[in-house]
Amino acid sequence: MWIAPERRRAGRWVAPALAVAAGVAIGVTETARGHMTTGLVGLAVLLGYGALLAYRRGESVLTTHEAFGVGRRSGIHLRAAAMTGDVLVGVIVAALLVQALRGAEIGLLAGLAAVAGVTYFLSILMLNRSY
Repeated sequence: MWIAPERRRAGRWVAPALAVAAGVAIGVTETARGHMTTGLVGLAVLLGYGALLAYRRGESVLTTHEAFGVGRRSGIHLRAAAMTGDVLVGVIVAALLVQALRGAEIGLLAGLAAVAGVTYFLSILMLNRSY
């Protein structure tokens, strides 16, 4: 049985694996410092981010509504919206990492990361029900 080369590439797993490895590193570092809650929250956020990256690695663009346009315009708009969301979530995760390593409060950033994760999860559920 022939498997397409794009399905066999390990490079598609680099970003999710890196996020999970960073989460484990943050969790261990913060726990060793005596900040167990911060370590667990950092680990949870980065595990969720790794799961998001793993899920999105092969995702195709689907038109969800006529408001996005039709054809090529629709694909461009949805890719731009997805990229905007990805960048914002990446910034929140990076800020959480920096704050955790500095030993600062991460509650607000963890809340923002949770809102982003729940929003993404609910949108997946809703879009899967409509198709």
